Amino acid sequence: MSAHPLRLVFAGTPDFAAAHLSALISAGLDVVSAYSQPDRPAGRGKQLLPTPVKAVAQEHGIPVFQPEQFDAAELARLSSFEADVMIVVAYGLLLPPAVLATPRLGCINVHASLLPRWRGAAPIERAIMAGDLETGVCIMQMDAGLDTGAVLKRISTPILAQDTCKTLTARLCQLGCEALCEVLPLLPTLSAMVQDETHATYARKIAKAEALINWQQSAADIHNLARALYPRVPPWCMHQSKRLRIISTQVLQDQPAALPGTVLACSAQGLDVACGEGALRILKVQLEGKNEMDLASLLNGHPDAFHAGMLLGSD
Repeated sequence: MSAHPLRLVFAGTPDFAAAHLSALISAGLDVVSAYSQPDRPAGRGKQLLPTPVKAVAQEHGIPVFQPEQFDAAELARLSSFEADVMIVVAYGLLLPPAVLATPRLGCINVHASLLPRWRGAAPIERAIMAGDLETGVCIMQMDAGLDTGAVLKRISTPILAQDTCKTLTARLCQLGCEALCEVLPLLPTLSAMVQDETHATYARKIAKAEALINWQQSAADIHNLARALYPRVPPWCMHQSKRLRIISTQVLQDQPAALPGTVLACSAQGLDVACGEGALRILKVQLEGKNEMDLASLLNGHPDAFHAGMLLGSD
Protein backbone atom coordinates (compact mmCIF):
# COMPACT_ATOMS: atom_id res chain seq x y z
CA MET A 1 0.00 0.00 0.00
CA SER A 2 1.06 3.61 -0.49
CA ALA A 3 2.56 5.76 2.27
CA HIS A 4 -0.68 7.74 2.33
CA PRO A 5 -3.57 5.24 2.49
CA LEU A 6 -6.96 6.29 1.29
CA ARG A 7 -9.35 7.74 3.84
CA LEU A 8 -12.58 5.76 3.53
CA VAL A 9 -16.18 6.41 4.51
CA PHE A 10 -18.38 3.30 4.47
CA ALA A 11 -22.15 3.23 3.90
CA GLY A 12 -24.18 0.04 4.27
CA THR A 13 -26.80 -1.67 6.40
CA PRO A 14 -27.36 -5.50 6.32
CA ASP A 15 -25.09 -8.48 6.97
CA PHE A 16 -23.84 -8.45 3.36
CA ALA A 17 -22.56 -4.91 3.88
CA ALA A 18 -21.18 -5.62 7.35
CA ALA A 19 -18.99 -8.40 5.91
CA HIS A 20 -17.45 -5.87 3.51
CA LEU A 21 -16.80 -3.41 6.32
CA SER A 22 -15.13 -6.18 8.32
CA ALA A 23 -12.97 -7.07 5.31
CA LEU A 24 -11.79 -3.47 5.00
CA ILE A 25 -10.91 -3.35 8.68
CA SER A 26 -9.10 -6.72 8.52
CA ALA A 27 -7.11 -5.46 5.53
CA GLY A 28 -5.89 -2.53 7.62
CA LEU A 29 -7.60 0.10 5.48
CA ASP A 30 -8.42 3.48 6.99
CA VAL A 31 -12.19 3.61 7.58
CA VAL A 32 -12.79 7.01 9.22
CA SER A 33 -16.58 6.80 9.58
CA ALA A 34 -19.60 4.68 8.72
CA TYR A 35 -23.18 5.39 7.68
CA SER A 36 -26.10 3.01 8.09
CA GLN A 37 -29.89 3.03 7.94
CA PRO A 38 -31.65 3.98 11.21
CA ASP A 39 -32.21 1.11 13.63
CA ARG A 40 -35.55 -0.64 13.09
CA PRO A 41 -37.74 -2.78 15.37
CA ALA A 42 -36.97 -6.48 14.89
CA GLY A 43 -38.02 -9.84 16.26
CA ARG A 44 -41.20 -10.78 18.10
CA GLY A 45 -40.52 -8.16 20.77
CA LYS A 46 -40.05 -5.45 18.15
CA GLN A 47 -37.00 -4.15 19.95
CA LEU A 48 -34.71 -1.63 18.31
CA LEU A 49 -31.56 -3.46 17.25
CA PRO A 50 -28.42 -1.97 15.72
CA THR A 51 -27.95 -2.69 12.04
CA PRO A 52 -25.16 -5.20 11.27
CA VAL A 53 -22.98 -2.41 9.87
CA LYS A 54 -23.52 -0.27 12.97
CA ALA A 55 -22.58 -3.22 15.19
CA VAL A 56 -19.29 -3.80 13.33
CA ALA A 57 -18.44 -0.09 13.30
CA GLN A 58 -19.05 0.27 17.03
CA GLU A 59 -17.03 -2.85 17.79
CA HIS A 60 -14.02 -1.25 16.10
CA GLY A 61 -14.51 2.26 17.43
CA ILE A 62 -15.57 3.74 14.10
CA PRO A 63 -18.04 6.62 14.42
CA VAL A 64 -21.34 5.67 12.83
CA PHE A 65 -24.19 7.93 11.70
CA GLN A 66 -27.76 7.03 10.73
CA PRO A 67 -29.46 9.96 9.03
CA GLU A 68 -32.87 9.63 7.40
CA GLN A 69 -31.53 11.80 4.60
CA PHE A 70 -28.48 13.84 3.66
CA ASP A 71 -29.52 17.39 4.44
CA ALA A 72 -27.15 20.36 4.55
CA ALA A 73 -25.95 19.53 8.06
CA GLU A 74 -25.24 15.91 7.15
CA LEU A 75 -23.42 16.95 3.99
CA ALA A 76 -21.26 19.28 6.07
CA ARG A 77 -20.41 16.43 8.45
CA LEU A 78 -19.57 14.10 5.55
CA SER A 79 -17.31 16.77 4.08
CA SER A 80 -15.53 17.19 7.41
CA PHE A 81 -14.13 13.65 7.17
CA GLU A 82 -12.10 14.68 4.12
CA ALA A 83 -12.58 11.23 2.65
CA ASP A 84 -10.88 10.09 -0.52
CA VAL A 85 -13.70 7.69 -1.35
CA MET A 86 -17.07 6.56 -0.02
CA ILE A 87 -17.81 2.83 -0.29
CA VAL A 88 -21.49 1.94 -0.60
CA VAL A 89 -22.72 -1.64 -0.08
CA ALA A 90 -26.46 -2.34 0.24
CA TYR A 91 -27.01 0.97 2.03
CA GLY A 92 -30.70 1.28 1.19
CA LEU A 93 -30.70 5.07 0.89
CA LEU A 94 -30.50 6.85 -2.46
CA LEU A 95 -27.49 9.15 -2.41
CA PRO A 96 -28.02 12.63 -3.90
CA PRO A 97 -25.47 14.08 -6.37
CA ALA A 98 -24.03 16.28 -3.62
CA VAL A 99 -22.97 13.17 -1.66
CA LEU A 100 -21.50 11.50 -4.75
CA ALA A 101 -19.37 14.57 -5.37
CA THR A 102 -18.09 15.01 -1.81
CA PRO A 103 -15.26 12.41 -1.56
CA ARG A 104 -12.15 13.27 -3.58
CA LEU A 105 -12.43 10.12 -5.74
CA GLY A 106 -16.22 9.87 -5.57
CA CYS A 107 -18.29 6.91 -4.39
CA ILE A 108 -17.91 3.26 -5.37
CA ASN A 109 -20.48 0.50 -4.98
CA VAL A 110 -20.29 -3.28 -4.60
CA HIS A 111 -23.20 -4.73 -6.60
CA ALA A 112 -24.11 -8.43 -6.63
CA SER A 113 -24.65 -8.98 -10.34
CA LEU A 114 -22.82 -8.79 -13.64
CA LEU A 115 -23.88 -5.30 -14.60
CA PRO A 116 -25.74 -4.11 -16.58
CA ARG A 117 -27.80 -7.26 -15.91
CA TRP A 118 -29.94 -7.03 -12.78
CA ARG A 119 -29.60 -3.45 -11.68
CA GLY A 120 -31.70 -2.69 -8.62
CA ALA A 121 -32.66 -4.02 -5.22
CA ALA A 122 -32.84 -7.82 -5.65
CA PRO A 123 -30.16 -8.95 -8.12
CA ILE A 124 -29.41 -12.29 -6.46
CA GLU A 125 -33.05 -13.38 -6.20
CA ARG A 126 -33.86 -12.25 -9.75
CA ALA A 127 -30.87 -14.07 -11.23
CA ILE A 128 -31.99 -17.35 -9.65
CA MET A 129 -35.65 -16.81 -10.54
CA ALA A 130 -34.71 -16.19 -14.17
CA GLY A 131 -32.72 -19.42 -14.34
CA ASP A 132 -29.45 -17.60 -15.05
CA LEU A 133 -26.43 -19.88 -15.20
CA GLU A 134 -23.95 -17.20 -14.15
CA THR A 135 -23.77 -14.11 -11.98
CA GLY A 136 -21.07 -12.23 -10.09
CA VAL A 137 -20.08 -8.99 -8.42
CA CYS A 138 -19.13 -5.63 -9.84
CA ILE A 139 -17.20 -2.80 -8.24
CA MET A 140 -18.79 0.26 -9.81
CA GLN A 141 -18.09 3.98 -9.86
CA MET A 142 -21.39 5.50 -8.74
CA ASP A 143 -23.27 8.14 -10.70
CA ALA A 144 -26.74 9.68 -10.42
CA GLY A 145 -28.45 6.66 -12.05
CA LEU A 146 -29.57 3.39 -10.48
CA ASP A 147 -26.53 1.09 -10.76
CA THR A 148 -25.60 2.73 -14.07
CA GLY A 149 -22.03 3.76 -13.28
CA ALA A 150 -18.90 2.55 -15.04
CA VAL A 151 -17.49 -0.76 -13.79
CA LEU A 152 -14.01 -0.88 -12.25
CA LYS A 153 -13.86 -4.65 -11.69
CA ARG A 154 -16.09 -7.66 -12.20
CA ILE A 155 -15.83 -11.24 -11.00
CA SER A 156 -18.16 -13.97 -12.26
CA THR A 157 -19.31 -17.21 -10.66
CA PRO A 158 -21.65 -19.98 -11.88
CA ILE A 159 -25.07 -20.35 -10.33
CA LEU A 160 -25.02 -23.97 -9.24
CA ALA A 161 -28.06 -26.23 -9.55
CA GLN A 162 -28.26 -26.54 -5.76
CA ASP A 163 -27.76 -22.83 -5.05
CA THR A 164 -30.33 -20.95 -3.02
CA CYS A 165 -30.35 -17.24 -2.29
CA LYS A 166 -28.58 -18.06 0.97
CA THR A 167 -25.69 -20.02 -0.55
CA LEU A 168 -25.26 -17.71 -3.54
CA THR A 169 -25.31 -14.61 -1.34
CA ALA A 170 -22.55 -16.07 0.82
CA ARG A 171 -20.38 -16.79 -2.22
CA LEU A 172 -20.96 -13.38 -3.78
CA CYS A 173 -20.22 -11.71 -0.46
CA GLN A 174 -16.82 -13.38 -0.33
CA LEU A 175 -16.08 -12.40 -3.94
CA GLY A 176 -17.20 -8.84 -3.27
CA CYS A 177 -14.92 -8.49 -0.25
CA GLU A 178 -11.95 -9.79 -2.23
CA ALA A 179 -12.65 -7.55 -5.22
CA LEU A 180 -13.16 -4.46 -3.09
CA CYS A 181 -9.86 -4.90 -1.23
CA GLU A 182 -8.08 -5.45 -4.56
CA VAL A 183 -9.55 -2.35 -6.19
CA LEU A 184 -9.06 0.22 -3.44
CA PRO A 185 -5.24 0.50 -3.47
CA LEU A 186 -5.37 0.84 -7.28
CA LEU A 187 -8.37 3.17 -7.41
CA PRO A 188 -6.54 6.39 -8.41
CA THR A 189 -5.05 4.67 -11.47
CA LEU A 190 -7.89 2.37 -12.57
CA SER A 191 -9.94 3.00 -15.70
CA ALA A 192 -13.60 1.99 -15.68
CA MET A 193 -15.70 0.34 -18.38
CA VAL A 194 -18.97 2.01 -19.35
CA GLN A 195 -22.02 -0.28 -19.13
CA ASP A 196 -23.81 -1.39 -22.29
CA GLU A 197 -27.34 0.01 -21.89
CA THR A 198 -28.75 -2.38 -24.48
CA HIS A 199 -28.22 -5.31 -22.09
CA ALA A 200 -29.64 -3.66 -18.97
CA THR A 201 -32.27 -5.47 -16.89
CA TYR A 202 -33.96 -4.36 -13.67
CA ALA A 203 -34.09 -6.43 -10.45
CA ARG A 204 -37.09 -4.95 -8.71
CA LYS A 205 -37.61 -5.57 -5.00
CA ILE A 206 -39.30 -8.88 -4.17
CA ALA A 207 -43.00 -8.29 -3.45
CA LYS A 208 -44.78 -10.44 -0.87
CA ALA A 209 -47.34 -11.47 -3.47
CA GLU A 210 -44.62 -13.16 -5.53
CA ALA A 211 -44.20 -15.83 -2.84
CA LEU A 212 -47.69 -17.24 -3.55
CA ILE A 213 -47.19 -20.26 -5.80
CA ASN A 214 -49.06 -20.36 -9.10
CA TRP A 215 -49.18 -24.02 -10.09
CA GLN A 216 -49.95 -22.99 -13.68
CA GLN A 217 -46.29 -22.07 -13.97
CA SER A 218 -43.72 -24.62 -15.07
CA ALA A 219 -42.06 -26.90 -12.53
CA ALA A 220 -38.72 -25.30 -13.41
CA ASP A 221 -40.03 -21.79 -12.67
CA ILE A 222 -41.52 -22.82 -9.31
CA HIS A 223 -38.29 -24.65 -8.43
CA ASN A 224 -36.29 -21.51 -9.20
CA LEU A 225 -38.73 -19.45 -7.13
CA ALA A 226 -38.18 -21.71 -4.13
CA ARG A 227 -34.41 -21.44 -4.50
CA ALA A 228 -34.52 -17.67 -4.94
CA LEU A 229 -36.74 -16.91 -1.95
CA TYR A 230 -35.09 -19.21 0.58
CA PRO A 231 -34.66 -18.48 3.44
CA ARG A 232 -36.15 -14.97 3.63
CA VAL A 233 -39.66 -15.51 2.24
CA PRO A 234 -40.16 -19.14 1.14
CA PRO A 235 -42.96 -19.56 -1.41
CA TRP A 236 -46.24 -20.95 -0.16
CA CYS A 237 -49.63 -22.31 -1.08
CA MET A 238 -52.78 -23.01 0.91
CA HIS A 239 -53.34 -26.46 2.35
CA GLN A 240 -56.25 -27.31 4.66
CA SER A 241 -56.93 -23.58 5.18
CA LYS A 242 -53.35 -22.90 6.31
CA ARG A 243 -50.18 -21.77 4.61
CA LEU A 244 -47.81 -24.50 3.52
CA ARG A 245 -44.33 -23.09 2.88
CA ILE A 246 -42.27 -24.88 0.25
CA ILE A 247 -38.63 -25.03 1.36
CA SER A 248 -36.84 -27.23 -1.17
CA THR A 249 -37.88 -28.92 -4.39
CA GLN A 250 -36.76 -31.03 -7.34
CA VAL A 251 -37.99 -30.85 -10.93
CA LEU A 252 -39.50 -34.05 -12.39
CA GLN A 253 -39.30 -34.23 -16.15
CA ASP A 254 -42.40 -36.33 -16.90
CA GLN A 255 -45.48 -34.38 -17.99
CA PRO A 256 -48.47 -35.54 -15.91
CA ALA A 257 -52.01 -35.63 -17.22
CA ALA A 258 -53.43 -33.76 -14.26
CA LEU A 259 -54.71 -30.35 -13.30
CA PRO A 260 -51.88 -28.06 -12.11
CA GLY A 261 -51.66 -28.22 -8.31
CA THR A 262 -52.82 -31.83 -8.12
CA VAL A 263 -50.89 -34.16 -5.78
CA LEU A 264 -49.66 -37.03 -7.96
CA ALA A 265 -47.95 -39.05 -5.25
CA CYS A 266 -46.86 -38.72 -1.63
CA SER A 267 -44.12 -40.69 0.09
CA ALA A 268 -41.13 -40.23 2.36
CA GLN A 269 -39.15 -39.32 -0.77
CA GLY A 270 -41.31 -36.29 -1.49
CA LEU A 271 -44.63 -34.80 -2.51
CA ASP A 272 -45.09 -34.85 -6.30
CA VAL A 273 -47.30 -32.07 -7.66
CA ALA A 274 -48.47 -31.42 -11.23
CA CYS A 275 -47.52 -28.03 -12.68
CA GLY A 276 -48.39 -26.14 -15.84
CA GLU A 277 -45.40 -27.84 -17.42
CA GLY A 278 -43.80 -30.88 -15.82
CA ALA A 279 -44.09 -31.85 -12.18
CA LEU A 280 -42.40 -30.78 -8.98
CA ARG A 281 -41.22 -32.98 -6.13
CA ILE A 282 -41.42 -31.11 -2.82
CA LEU A 283 -38.66 -32.36 -0.54
CA LYS A 284 -39.01 -30.13 2.50
CA VAL A 285 -41.88 -28.00 3.81
CA GLN A 286 -42.87 -25.83 6.74
CA LEU A 287 -46.35 -26.11 8.18
CA GLU A 288 -47.84 -22.96 9.66
CA GLY A 289 -46.40 -22.43 13.13
CA LYS A 290 -43.94 -25.32 12.76
CA ASN A 291 -40.26 -25.78 11.90
CA GLU A 292 -38.97 -26.89 8.52
CA MET A 293 -39.19 -30.64 7.97
CA ASP A 294 -38.64 -33.20 5.23
CA LEU A 295 -41.57 -35.24 3.93
CA ALA A 296 -40.63 -38.32 5.93
CA SER A 297 -40.81 -36.33 9.17
CA LEU A 298 -44.05 -34.65 8.17
CA LEU A 299 -45.74 -37.95 7.31
CA ASN A 300 -44.62 -39.47 10.62
CA GLY A 301 -46.58 -36.82 12.48
CA HIS A 302 -49.33 -36.24 9.89
CA PRO A 303 -49.79 -39.49 7.93
CA ASP A 304 -53.05 -38.29 6.33
CA ALA A 305 -51.84 -34.79 5.45
CA PHE A 306 -51.72 -35.52 1.70
CA HIS A 307 -53.14 -38.03 -0.75
CA ALA A 308 -53.03 -38.51 -4.50
CA GLY A 309 -55.65 -36.43 -6.26
CA MET A 310 -55.67 -33.67 -3.64
CA LEU A 311 -55.54 -30.16 -5.10
CA LEU A 312 -53.10 -27.80 -3.38
CA GLY A 313 -53.96 -24.15 -3.17
CA SER A 314 -57.61 -24.58 -2.30
CA ASP A 315 -59.19 -24.51 1.16
